Amino acid sequence: MRPTLPDALRLLIDILQGAGLAGAAGIRPFLPALVAGALATADVGIDYEGTPFSFLEQPGWLLAVLLALIVAVVLQRRGVREQVLDSALSGIGIGLGALLFAGTLADHGYEWWPGLLGGAACAALAGAATLSLVTRVRARLDDEARGALPVYLEGTAVLLAALAVVAAPISAVALGFFAFLLRRGTRREGEKYAGLRILR
Repeated sequence: MRPTLPDALRLLIDILQGAGLAGAAGIRPFLPALVAGALATADVGIDYEGTPFSFLEQPGWLLAVLLALIVAVVLQRRGVREQVLDSALSGIGIGLGALLFAGTLADHGYEWWPGLLGGAACAALAGAATLSLVTRVRARLDDEARGALPVYLEGTAVLLAALAVVAAPISAVALGFFAFLLRRGTRREGEKYAGLRILR
């Protein structure tokens, strides 16, 4: 049985957990969903049982997510365009992020529908920041290093998902970092286009 916390603190922790899980899904969608489901199954920091989102820890759902991950890996290895795959994963991440955030709020009986909006926003922020960074980094890497890039992204997503559940305040740091990365990437793009206009 988990210790009882004051309502305000409990809500804050749930919001941070949901935001962190959604952000992790924005980086890469499938492994964070598996991590959340596994932790919920073991009742470690989160539990979807008894909520409208109990399917998030059901074996059938986890198997479907695992199969989707395998399909994504196969598509990447078969040479599907990186931009196409990134866009597809980003969209899936927004959907999964919304579910994970909503499920986290529902865990302790809070209204879950704001989590759909908050989760989608957090995942979209993380996805946009990750895509901006990856686009810049890929141009500087050789083929072997570029091939390893998805592994690093998956690892980062797993780490953030686990930390969001067991050390919820880390989520605030992660979201701040995503906002920083996105702003920096946008500013660099603006400087690049400004330089091109000058050259013309």
